[in-house]
Amino acid sequence: MVTTPHWIELDGVVNMRDVGGLPTTDGGTVATGRLLRSDNLQDLSAADIEALERLGVTDVVDLRSNVELTLEGPGPLHERALTHHHHSLFRDDVREVSAEDALVLPWSKQDQAEADAQPRLDDDYWASHYLGYLAHRPDSVSAALQVVARSEGATIVHCAAGKDRTGTVVGLALAVAGVSDDDVVADYVATGERIERIVARLMTRPAYGEVLKDQPLDHHQPRPETMRRILEVLAERHGGAAGWLVEQGWTDAEVDALRASLRA
Repeated sequence: MVTTPHWIELDGVVNMRDVGGLPTTDGGTVATGRLLRSDNLQDLSAADIEALERLGVTDVVDLRSNVELTLEGPGPLHERALTHHHHSLFRDDVREVSAEDALVLPWSKQDQAEADAQPRLDDDYWASHYLGYLAHRPDSVSAALQVVARSEGATIVHCAAGKDRTGTVVGLALAVAGVSDDDVVADYVATGERIERIVARLMTRPAYGEVLKDQPLDHHQPRPETMRRILEVLAERHGGAAGWLVEQGWTDAEVDALRASLRA
């Protein structure tokens, strides 16, 4: 069973949705008003922010890099009494970015020799990319999920497009909640319904326009086999998403708390 995505229509985003309503394998459902996923929040209007406050948003997890934050700024939600958590998934961001560093985004660096020296974790480019988040920034993935588990209200998890970094964190959260692989995959690929609008919006932003202008739209289309491969690797190597969290130092009680926080 796959549910229709719960899109949240705001003026300042194009890829925000509530993952609530997804079925779990034991007959339950994911709670609404607990976990929202989104693209860049830079363009939220005052009316958008009021709408999010009415939805009960208390926490924002920003997965963007230090470079993106330097170029784009923290966004208008920082003016409100929400709790903000910055957990970059880029390996370079274990240190603070300098003004010089901000001139080059992590994904636009041309040091091919360094890139070639990094082991590929999977033949699928995007699957390898996402597995790299887990391998190189498990601290950030773990911390982001701790926010979801402990939040008193709804948590927004976002990056730039709301597809790759957000998709990885949300995919793990849904897997821990007991959502089937098929439905985790379906949630991931739902972003494809709006990929043209997502890319068009990012093209207008200074941090992304130059990088995106020569990339075909199909390059950004989320493919089901990508998320399916992530879930397979988690199962094969770690016994699933919950097992991966335990390997990062989570207790069984903390895993249970994350699961409970996401269940209706």
